Amino acid sequence: MKLIVYIMIERRLGGRAIFYYKHKRKISNKFYKKNKLNSVNWKIIMWGTTLLLFLIVCVPTLVVMLPKKSNLDSINESVQETFKPASLPDELTSTFEVSVKRTKSNEIENVPLEKYVYSVVASEMPASFELEALKAQAVAARTYVVQHLIQHDGENVVMTDTTEHQVYKNDDELKEIWGQDYEWKKEKIQEAVTETANKIITHKDSPITPTFFSMSNGFTENAEDYWGNELPYLKSVESKWEEGEPGFVEQKILSTEEVANKLNVPIASNTEVSMGIERTDSQRVRNLKINDTMFTGREVREKLDLRSNDFTIEQKNDHFIFTTKGYGHGVGMSQYGANGMAKEGKSFDEILQYYYQGIQIQNMDDFGSLLVSK
Repeated sequence: MKLIVYIMIERRLGGRAIFYYKHKRKISNKFYKKNKLNSVNWKIIMWGTTLLLFLIVCVPTLVVMLPKKSNLDSINESVQETFKPASLPDELTSTFEVSVKRTKSNEIENVPLEKYVYSVVASEMPASFELEALKAQAVAARTYVVQHLIQHDGENVVMTDTTEHQVYKNDDELKEIWGQDYEWKKEKIQEAVTETANKIITHKDSPITPTFFSMSNGFTENAEDYWGNELPYLKSVESKWEEGEPGFVEQKILSTEEVANKLNVPIASNTEVSMGIERTDSQRVRNLKINDTMFTGREVREKLDLRSNDFTIEQKNDHFIFTTKGYGHGVGMSQYGANGMAKEGKSFDEILQYYYQGIQIQNMDDFGSLLVSK
């Protein structure tokens, strides 16, 4: 557009217009280059200033925030602590150990007494039970092993991890069994053990044999009616807390052939069998007569793997239907009964004094001289 104007001017002014145009363009180019240079210089100054401010303000802050080596070590230790396997507290340590023979590995584990008690309670009684019931179980478990150690004075006593003595599972096994419930179950049982630490059950200043079982049929059993040996503190008492519990009444059906083989008695198929039952005061089977063969209730329970020796028998076609009440041998403390008493507000010592007659709760230190060498 400017060129057209200048051409028009040239026609009127001649060569002067061309000179004017060239001179102005030269001045404009020089002015443009100068301004461009100034603009670049200002940008450089601005970026340089910004960078300088960043170095002055931010770098010292970053230096302060960087952890020292000792702090890093502390952080690493904290992280490692998070992933350490849970261990039992020092409160569960003891002055002597219990040797436990593991069934699966056939190895011996030497366990401090209180940790052994913890493991037995965790293995023998549901952690969901009331705290006072768990305490009663802890005292019974501790008494059992102490009595066993004293009874076998001078011998290398080794406990099994089965019901032959007391069921025992170590902490790693309990983690696997409990899974997500491990922490709260562990803490609850630890509380039961620590709050009863060193306490045992005695009768006439001697530790008792504190037998226990899962669930009664409404009564506990006299020791002499199950094992044949009378003990003054293992007498039958009423125990009605279990009657509403799941599994209180169960049935087991066995074929005639199975019954004949397991009891080693001849029974013809599809023929009516003559049976006679004699019961104890607690309504458990004392004796069962099948045809001409006599069995104790304990024998029948163990050979046929029945839940208890309070049972009835119905013969139907070529099968026998056994209906049982309760679970276990029935002598001593009923675990479900203990839980029922705890729900009613009874303390662990009241529970123990109910199921074991004429007993006292004593400190284990009173028997220290007998245990120090164990």
